[in-house]
Amino acid sequence: MNKYTVSFTFRKVTVIIDVLALPIFKQEDSSLPPENETKNPPFQYVLCAATSPAVKLHDETLTYLNQGQSYEVRMLDNRKPGELPELNNKMVKSIVRVVFHDRRLQYTEHQQLEGWKWNRPGDRLLDIDIPMSVGIVEPKTHPSQLNAAEFLWDLNKRTSVFVQVHCISTEFTPRKHGGEKGVPFRIQFDTFALGDSGDYTEHLHSASCQIKVFKPKGADRKQKTDREKMEKRTAQEKEKYQPSYDTTILSECSPWPDNAYTSTNQAATLSFASTPLSTYTTSSVLDRYLERVCVSERQLSPTASIQDTQKWLLKNRFSSYTRLFSNFSGSDLLKLTRDDLVQICGPADGIRLFNALKSRSVRPRLTVYVCKESLQESPLLDRHSTNENGEHLYHALYLEELTAAELIRKMACVCSIPLGTINQVYRQGPTGIHILLSDQMVYNFPDESCFLISTVKGQQSTLTDRKPQPRSLFDKDVMSPFTFPPLCR
Repeated sequence: MNKYTVSFTFRKVTVIIDVLALPIFKQEDSSLPPENETKNPPFQYVLCAATSPAVKLHDETLTYLNQGQSYEVRMLDNRKPGELPELNNKMVKSIVRVVFHDRRLQYTEHQQLEGWKWNRPGDRLLDIDIPMSVGIVEPKTHPSQLNAAEFLWDLNKRTSVFVQVHCISTEFTPRKHGGEKGVPFRIQFDTFALGDSGDYTEHLHSASCQIKVFKPKGADRKQKTDREKMEKRTAQEKEKYQPSYDTTILSECSPWPDNAYTSTNQAATLSFASTPLSTYTTSSVLDRYLERVCVSERQLSPTASIQDTQKWLLKNRFSSYTRLFSNFSGSDLLKLTRDDLVQICGPADGIRLFNALKSRSVRPRLTVYVCKESLQESPLLDRHSTNENGEHLYHALYLEELTAAELIRKMACVCSIPLGTINQVYRQGPTGIHILLSDQMVYNFPDESCFLISTVKGQQSTLTDRKPQPRSLFDKDVMSPFTFPPLCR
């Protein structure tokens, strides 16, 4: 039987966390022109609904809509003479979406919309009122995209599309005692030209505006309430607010990402592979293996691939966020700050995920130090369990379950013994008696107890006490019988 000595070297690792420059708002894009440039957009979209008068200056406009009511959006060709001549006498495709304005809800879009679909089976978040629309061609709604619709339109013809939003803002607010403040949405248009592949894939322009959706007639009441509040303010206070406009002009933004919400569930297929301990023949390789097995389940490596990151999320009970972080590598996930995770996952799961990523492990319930016996004490084991001065080298085992099975499993890792070859484990007690290791015995071990481990060929293995040092454990590999007397000083 080959024996191996396991030694652990602990090094202090300093981790530097950089701030990840994420496109938190999907409307943000560095490619947009600076404010000092006066470039007119090639297209303009005008929502025929009044803006709220209760919006401060320099803030984005807010428009109130009624659930299920048809609202006109005018599609305007705003090109200058000679601009984009390749679009003359050609059709373009526009995709209209209703999406979340809030950053946290944007990242949990799939879970939020799947929950809405569950509560409202057969309904859609957005529809096109085809009979009232003018100039649109081939309007389509996909069953897998409940919040989007698409259509073609001719730049040379008057075009107006009427949209209906069927979700209300309070449906995505945690319900408490009533009167909750609804979450804002965005209506976004993305326009594409015909590409070389024959599909409308060449992005031309995107614009969106902020809205809130109320139950029928609710938007009119809210608009009236805001107007009455503004009338009660002084002239000086009114200067801090925007005037209400009869229509809402959608402002430029970056295109909505391709991996938008679809209601089809794609379950990830994960495979796990393990390497037997007995295949490692050097202590350095075994150290790396043990470190990988015992630590990697809790810690996410910055070099982890997207697939490894998905496995880590599943292993650490974050399965509901695997789709949300489907494109995140280990480095991407580790660069998220605590505030980012709280906004994305909510307070409870955000803090739990942050602690898991930063390896804030809980103190183990029991710590045990073990050492394999040296050659002088057991002819079955090698000399490498002692240092040059003959002193024992111990390994720390951290127990969470406080069971005999957990202790045996971790001792097998230290001794490089296949777990299936261990028959029984004994502790040698007073007068040399053999006491079978049990859950109750492990539960009553004093914290930071020290033990000696020895494998024995035969039908039994023993655990002995050591004086004045703490107890010694004798582990067993199924071989010929061999026993040890108690160790004394």
